[in-house]
Amino acid sequence: MSTFIATFVVLMVFFLLMSVGYLVKKKAVEGSCGGLGVLGIEKACDCDDPCDKRKRRMAKEEERNEKLAKNRII
Repeated sequence: MSTFIATFVVLMVFFLLMSVGYLVKKKAVEGSCGGLGVLGIEKACDCDDPCDKRKRRMAKEEERNEKLAKNRII
């Protein structure tokens, strides 16, 4: 039982450190390979003309980002 508790505590410490790192850097956790950006792909859907569903989602994201930028305190 003590091994389980020690493992749980260590795991929670790592989660705490990762969350503090996110709050300080304002940067999402990403893989070591760099993801799709390394390949020159700006988005997961790399089509020239996105479908209507993708266009609506992109519009919502843009609207949300504008609201966040407008209401940002810092």
